[in-house]
Amino acid sequence: MMQKNAGRFALVLLAVLAMSAAFVVAGCGKAQSDGTGSPAKQQTLDDKVNAIVDSMTTTEKVGQMVMIGVQGTEVTDDSLYMLHQYHMGGVILFDRNMESADQTKKLIADLQEQADQKVPLFIGVDEEGGQVVRGKSFLTPPPSEQEIGRSGEVTRAEESARQTAEKLKKLGFNVNFAPVADVGDYARSFGPDPEQTAKFVAAAAQGYEQEHVMYALKHFPGIGRGTVDSHEDISSITATKDELMKRDLVPFRTVIDERQPEDYFVLVSHLRYPALDAENPASLSKAIQTDFLRGELGYRGLIITDDVEMGALAKHYSFRELGVKAVEAGSDIVLVCHEYPHETDVYLGLLDAVQDGTISMERVNESVRRIVKAKLVHAQS
Repeated sequence: MMQKNAGRFALVLLAVLAMSAAFVVAGCGKAQSDGTGSPAKQQTLDDKVNAIVDSMTTTEKVGQMVMIGVQGTEVTDDSLYMLHQYHMGGVILFDRNMESADQTKKLIADLQEQADQKVPLFIGVDEEGGQVVRGKSFLTPPPSEQEIGRSGEVTRAEESARQTAEKLKKLGFNVNFAPVADVGDYARSFGPDPEQTAKFVAAAAQGYEQEHVMYALKHFPGIGRGTVDSHEDISSITATKDELMKRDLVPFRTVIDERQPEDYFVLVSHLRYPALDAENPASLSKAIQTDFLRGELGYRGLIITDDVEMGALAKHYSFRELGVKAVEAGSDIVLVCHEYPHETDVYLGLLDAVQDGTISMERVNESVRRIVKAKLVHAQS
């Protein structure tokens, strides 16, 4: 069925590539003139990105900026409705979706094939290792980051990430929401020493890149000092900016300085950091996402929120306003993991904000270009 019905995104890519070839080659390998006697310029990746983005409707663009969870172990009318009506650009899977390797592989393939979109879906999972793993009945859980960190062997982080990416890619995943880049002495972190943790995080990044699986640095700007679970409510990290820079931010800065921005996400936390923004949690903070992460640290890749259904946000904001606040802050993608009504509200809130001018089309295009570029880079790998 997949051979008969290649998704629209495949057709768009082929069309774009064909256009590129038409500009460059004519007859028996002779360069085509642009009318001035000079060879026509070959189409760049950015040209292809712009062509796809320009072909999208407003509803399609807004959908690219939302990543959702779905219910069930196979494609249903409900999940297809979310993909077709709202054009959601990504799906995250949980144990509720994963019964076996063959079933998971089929679910992912069906989602990609039946999404009927112009670019592939991001299909992600939380396979950190240790306490946070999925599909334990058929996937061998990776060791915890703490275990790897305590070994002192940086190469273990790279190999563990590579093996994890290899297994996930065989199932059809193209995103893993790992590694945890937080600095702290607990199971989800490589350790309490910022410089050492940075080495392990960078090694893990290298492992994912070897298998061409996107990864996510979380939870920016670091929750290692947190005392309240953000699944339950908001808490504050009272460290000064200098303390954050010298400890919590070291692993993030290392990867941002060394890796290509299309290869990973930065996932922002729901905690408050008064030294950076006295009022808003990071996931809703323009000061943290736009001014600090993009402006001061120079990050040019994708920013995604942590799950906005967590109590830290859901107890204090409506879903209609959450997506708007996150995008106004600088997020490219809003992550909504569980309930279809919440996912719908986030999407419709964003769409309303774009249509009434609260969020400009220029701002939307900025995010969608980043999303499409990352998808094209990884579709070709």
